[in-house]
Amino acid sequence: MSTDSNTRHRSHQGASAWRALSTGALLLASLILPGTLAQAQSFPNKTIRLVVPYPPGGPADVVGRPLVEFLARELGQPAIIFNRDGADTILGAELAAKAPPDGHTLVLLGDSGAINTASGRKLPYDLERDLIPITTVYTGPQVIMVAANSRFKNLQEMVQYGRANPGKLTFAAFGGASAVFWSTATFLQAAGVEALHVPYRGMTVAQTDLIGGRIDMILGGSTAAIPGIVGGKLRGLAIMSKQRSPLLPDVPTAIEQGIDAETAGWYGVFMTAGSPPEAVRKVHEALIRAMESKELREIYTKQGGAPRPMSTDEFRAFVQSEIKRIKVLMPRYKVSFD
Repeated sequence: MSTDSNTRHRSHQGASAWRALSTGALLLASLILPGTLAQAQSFPNKTIRLVVPYPPGGPADVVGRPLVEFLARELGQPAIIFNRDGADTILGAELAAKAPPDGHTLVLLGDSGAINTASGRKLPYDLERDLIPITTVYTGPQVIMVAANSRFKNLQEMVQYGRANPGKLTFAAFGGASAVFWSTATFLQAAGVEALHVPYRGMTVAQTDLIGGRIDMILGGSTAAIPGIVGGKLRGLAIMSKQRSPLLPDVPTAIEQGIDAETAGWYGVFMTAGSPPEAVRKVHEALIRAMESKELREIYTKQGGAPRPMSTDEFRAFVQSEIKRIKVLMPRYKVSFD
């Protein structure tokens, strides 16, 4: 065979090998490329789900539903509420913690998220490891309530009675995993009062017994307190914030009355850990814009609260401070988390 023939033969073999290699590469790409492209697409590329680990129709729904409307509007994809209540919000938090880390699953958690972590109970997730704190979205002042015909006409009268009669002042709360319990514990510690916890299954029954004189006080959210106070069945002894509430202007703060304590209910949005930084940034920016809107502010004000925007770092530090606050109180109160 001539030199030219050998050269043409080798060239033909090389071209054939290259075609075979290219065909194999294309076949391999056809198998893996769809998933790769899906990952590479700009966030969001499908429906965003906000897990609400509370029953439908409750305060968390009131906070969460307008948020998904804003998220859909700002991010250009559908956004839905997914109620997954049960086990003191543990089931909903677990669902978000174990979701695909693509940024499309969020969870709305409140005080209970910090309480569950502080409790030391065995959880199927780690709040600080498995969820990314995005921002707080809502905060609402809490109110110390007594019956309208209570012997306590102001906060100092109740505190003086409690100090003089350790263990006789009674308060309602909803078990060790409830924000109401630990907010009350925070107030009692600041006031130097030892009181008796009477457990209830919910605010409605507790308020009925408060009005009927079977318990002395409840420290609860403004959403629950305002109707009874405005309606004349309850008396507000103190707002647990720095300033008075415009919805209850005649109720003084605890600080005004000499008790240096603040408590508030709050909700914040978390995202599955491992989600892309782009997803964290875009959701955070969308939520901040939502909280800056007049529309959302009006919705939250009607609930007695307000939007509370934070950076992700500020929210992380806030959650850590809440966990620490509750851990400090734990040794004093032997409560069940079952």
